[in-house]
Amino acid sequence: MRPSIAIQSLVLAGLAAFSAGAFAQKTQLLVYTALETDQIKAYADGFNKVHPDIEIKWVRDSTGVITAKLLAEKGNPQADVVMGVAASSLALLDKQGMLVPYAPLNLDAIMSQYRDKKKVPAWWGMDVWGATVCFNTVEAQKKNIPKPESWQDLTKPIYKGQVVMPNPASSGTGYFDVTAWLTLFGDDKGKGGGWKFMDSLHENIAQYTHSGSKPCNMAAAGEYVAGISFEYRGNANKAKGAPIDLVFPKEGLGWDLEAFAIHKGTKKLDAAKKLADWASSKDAMMLYGKNFAITAQPGVAAPLANVPKDYEARLVKMDFNWAAENRERILTEWTKRYNSKTEKR
Repeated sequence: MRPSIAIQSLVLAGLAAFSAGAFAQKTQLLVYTALETDQIKAYADGFNKVHPDIEIKWVRDSTGVITAKLLAEKGNPQADVVMGVAASSLALLDKQGMLVPYAPLNLDAIMSQYRDKKKVPAWWGMDVWGATVCFNTVEAQKKNIPKPESWQDLTKPIYKGQVVMPNPASSGTGYFDVTAWLTLFGDDKGKGGGWKFMDSLHENIAQYTHSGSKPCNMAAAGEYVAGISFEYRGNANKAKGAPIDLVFPKEGLGWDLEAFAIHKGTKKLDAAKKLADWASSKDAMMLYGKNFAITAQPGVAAPLANVPKDYEARLVKMDFNWAAENRERILTEWTKRYNSKTEKR
């Protein structure tokens, strides 16, 4: 006997209400990130295997843009979590009182040099990303341009118009390059050897990009011979068959941490803590290790084919608090000197 239309309607209404209720129980976390777009899905999927009841909504842009957005929203915070944004930026947000200190379940496994020094940290690292130069061997041979071995090599006249790098105001990669050069060669508030080096490098720069990946992509495509970028993008492009060599300049390499923090003002603190606990776990670190040579938990990352085994030893000594405290001064000086060659948005 077929049920009446009225009963069918009641059943359908009940199912709809149940579905709506089940959907409503899913917590949405707004996560601001500078993660590469080709990494985000794997991380979200890994988290959702453990917490299918929490949905991540991503707001993604380059590090400098995300940092500026968070600072602009200080009086009316929107983000619940900041994930995969430079530790130097998170140190700045911490100084502004914008982060919630939290010790995730796996904090003890994270190396001390890759986390905030406070007992209950405001931020902690996921993985290291650091400098490399993507060098197009095919175009270099056509133009009879030698492979550089050092940062200073890139200031030689033969590289004029053949080098691209990220703008440090919009790119975390660009900012760690600049802070590394100031650390290696001297700052002296605009008068040191780091600034003299950048003056010389500027003569050879064809363009400053807004993305840390773009210079390597441009070099891989043969648009320019040398793209100052970072090792994940260089390794990925070379693995796909791009005619590039990765150069790790001998003076030392700039770097930063992709780092995690809970944003002050979140109304979803429990869900944010669950994401923090997962993001600090070995399972998460293994996912980061598919992209980066160094993870914040030691012994997790497998070697990357095109990154030297002693990569960690080549990193310059980084002071994230110094990078945060001097960010505005450094970017103001850099913009005044070099911004004329920045790509138009």
